Amino acid sequence: MAKRSAGVLPYRRSTGELQVLLVHPGGPFWQSRDIGAWSIAKGEYGDDEQPEAAARREFVEETGWELEAALIPLGELRQRGGKLVTAFGAEGDFDAGTLRSNMFEMEWPPRSGRMQTFPEIDRAGWFGLETAREKLLVGQRPFLNRLVASV
Repeated sequence: MAKRSAGVLPYRRSTGELQVLLVHPGGPFWQSRDIGAWSIAKGEYGDDEQPEAAARREFVEETGWELEAALIPLGELRQRGGKLVTAFGAEGDFDAGTLRSNMFEMEWPPRSGRMQTFPEIDRAGWFGLETAREKLLVGQRPFLNRLVASV
């Protein structure tokens, strides 16, 4: 069975323009990547959890922000690696400078025997749709069109 994850794509209207909040993965592999590297705040869930509950939980874990808005279902997409991602839109306005992500540990540099701790998400940002389409992972870009059609 394919792994499943669920996440939230926050949106706001700023000076009449629709903007979305994207997050950048932390850790050394993503450090210098920008175009096509950003994501919605999401994470994996198991059979014992509903996608909406998982999306809300993961949003808090990855950003530190409470999500009080109603969620708008944006459907599911299969990523290149086979993972199924379910996304929800949510209207909100978060200060990207106050991001507080959970941490993960990995051996770095590889085969060094040294464990280092990194944030799961190292930054977040608000982007207009054109810029968001460039920055977002290719497999998640259809969520932008679905959001626009829903709001």
